[in-house]
Amino acid sequence: MTPRDLVLTPRGVRFMGQVYPCTIGRGGLRGDKREGDGATPRGVHRIVGCLYRPDRMARPVPWAVPIRPGDLWSDASGDPEYNLMVRAPYAPSHEKLRRADPLYDLILITDWNWPNAIAGRGSAIFLHRYRRPGYPTEGCVAFRPDHLLSITQRLSVSSRLIVP
Repeated sequence: MTPRDLVLTPRGVRFMGQVYPCTIGRGGLRGDKREGDGATPRGVHRIVGCLYRPDRMARPVPWAVPIRPGDLWSDASGDPEYNLMVRAPYAPSHEKLRRADPLYDLILITDWNWPNAIAGRGSAIFLHRYRRPGYPTEGCVAFRPDHLLSITQRLSVSSRLIVP
């Protein structure tokens, strides 16, 4: 564990000497995460990407990729594109990345069940903005928007999300 790791604690995520309040999945923490259980998976997860809405914010870090109209995330566990970003039209089950609400204006992607996904193990474990304090996610870790931006801008290539 290093100061550049994001460590989930009962008070929030500890990162770079600060604790950032956050919310986790409605299903709590689980070591046996399954698609649709609403749980945040226990383990050590690398941060493998950053997505952002260029129509709503400036590029937060040089390695961030813009979310375009038609960008989706596959949660169809039987599909070869499971747990990958895909483009519309895409008939199997998916989640829209370009949402009307600001939840996904900035997303940090973890390597949970990625890049070679195991069917049914769960998809799209992101760090993103929360709806409101204390409101659970579908398994992601969510933050206040200014906290998420601060975390994003201070990450290093070795940063990991650690969920004990």
